[in-house]
Amino acid sequence: MSDFTLESICNIIPHRPPFLFIDEIISVDEDAAVAKRRIREDEPHFAGHYPGNPIMPGVLLCEAVFQTGAVYLVRSLETAGERMEGRTPILSRISDAKFKNMVKPGEEITVEARLLETIKGFHFMRGTVRKEGGKLALSITFVLALK
Repeated sequence: MSDFTLESICNIIPHRPPFLFIDEIISVDEDAAVAKRRIREDEPHFAGHYPGNPIMPGVLLCEAVFQTGAVYLVRSLETAGERMEGRTPILSRISDAKFKNMVKPGEEITVEARLLETIKGFHFMRGTVRKEGGKLALSITFVLALK
């Protein structure tokens, strides 16, 4: 699977602009999903998050990882034959968030969410956000469940 557009992302997960933080899905395979996002200068949070020196809020970088993980989870379960109708991926745990580099307007990020293991319906994942050139901006461990 590759090259998911914004419209197809909206058919997979319930997030919508202005709270959708991935622009396209580059790939989904048996272990991971990779997404891209161009950070736009006109995003509303920049008006108050360090005016004059805007920085992408870390919590929104985390959200991009969680959304990428949700796309992975839904596609993976659908591929395995599970019905997803009426089920929503829900974040149930966050740990080990490490912010390594700032992300600024105008930059493109690559977001990866990788499955570590599944235990009793809880999907343990590891995610990263990388800036252009592969520079690590964020690493995080999280758990998704379906409700």
